[in-house]
Amino acid sequence: MNGTADVIVIGGGLHGCSAALHLAMRGARVTVLEKDTVARHASGVNAGGVRRLGRHPAEIPLADAAIKIWHRIAELVDDDCGFGASSQVKVGETEQEMKDMAARVEQVRALGFDHEKIIDRRELRERVPAVSEHCLGAIAVDGDGHANPFRTTRAFHRKGAALGVDFRQNTRMTGFARSAGIWTVETTNGSFQAPVMVNCAGAWGAEVAGGLGEPVPLSPEAFMLMITARMAPFVTPVVGAWGRTLSFKQFANGTVMMGGGHRGKAFPEANRATVDFAGLAVSARTAATIFPIMKGATVVRAWAGIEGETPDKLPVIGPSGTEEGVVHAFGYCGHGFQIGPIVGRVVADLVTDGATDLPIEPFRIGRFNNS
Repeated sequence: MNGTADVIVIGGGLHGCSAALHLAMRGARVTVLEKDTVARHASGVNAGGVRRLGRHPAEIPLADAAIKIWHRIAELVDDDCGFGASSQVKVGETEQEMKDMAARVEQVRALGFDHEKIIDRRELRERVPAVSEHCLGAIAVDGDGHANPFRTTRAFHRKGAALGVDFRQNTRMTGFARSAGIWTVETTNGSFQAPVMVNCAGAWGAEVAGGLGEPVPLSPEAFMLMITARMAPFVTPVVGAWGRTLSFKQFANGTVMMGGGHRGKAFPEANRATVDFAGLAVSARTAATIFPIMKGATVVRAWAGIEGETPDKLPVIGPSGTEEGVVHAFGYCGHGFQIGPIVGRVVADLVTDGATDLPIEPFRIGRFNNS
C-alpha cells in the first residue's frame, strides 16, 4: 500500500488540481494520481479564454461564479495566472448575424444575467480598430479576458501541494474496486486507498465511468491552435466571430494566437495528437478576413491538445449514478478552462456536503442513458 487519503483524485489537469486544492482547503487529505505530468494535456495547451461570452445556458451560472474567482485569482493560488480582463467580443458580419446576436443577448437576460451586450459598428471600431470594415457590430462582455493555461494549472498544483496534497505524477491508474466503503485504486506505482474517488481524467474520463457501469459517449478530440511571430500591437480584446469558428488574441509580447474549433487527430491510446494543416489554413483565412493585418503574419508554431467531447457538448459534473463515494468532473468539450476554479469548489461541495448551491443537474452523468 503506497497511500491512504480521504479523497483520491484521478487526473492532474486544471480540474483535478482545482478539486484537490478546494478539498485541501477544507482539511481533506487528498492524493492526485496523474498518468503523465500536471498540465500535460488540454489543461496546459488550450487557448486560455476566460469567458462568459457565448456560453451554453446551462454553463452560465458556473461561468458567472467562476469570473468572480478569476478577478481575485491571486488570493486563491498566490499567482495572477497571467489573467487580464481585456474583454471579449464576438463580431457579426451580416445583418442576420446581428439579429441573431441580439436574440442571444435577450435570451441571456431572460435567464437573469446581463453580462452580454450588443455594440454597434462605431463602438466595435473603438474597441478593435484593426477589425475589417465589413464587420457590423458585436456582442461584448467586459470583465472577460484570458490567462495562461499552463501557468494557471501549475499554480493550482503548487498551492495544493503547499496545503498537503500528495501529487503522484507518472502514475497511471490500472484498476479500482470498492470494499467496505473504501476505494482501492491500483496504479503502475502501487495501490492507493480512500473512501472517495473523484474522476477528473479529462479525455480519459469515460474509461473511469465505464468501469463504474455508467458509460459516457465521450469522443477524444484534438483542438488546434497556432501562434505567429511578434507583431506591433493592434488588438486588446479576445475576438471571436458569430458565424465562423474563431478564437483570436494578441499577447503583450506581440505574438498572436489563433484557433477556434478546427481539430487535428487525437490518439489517446498513444498519448498524442497531430495537427491538420487544412484546418489550420481555414483558421488562418478566417483570421485574415476579420483582421486584414493578418495577411502578412508569419505562423511559427501550431499544436493540438487532447480533450473529451460529449454529444451535447456539455461536461459531466456530479455524483456517480451507480456507486457511492464517486464524483465526476470531466468532458469539458474544449471550453472548460474558465470554469476550472469553480468546478473545483463544486466538487469539494459534493464530497464534503453531498450537495452544491450551483445548478449542475444539466451535467449529470445519467443523461446519456435517460436514467
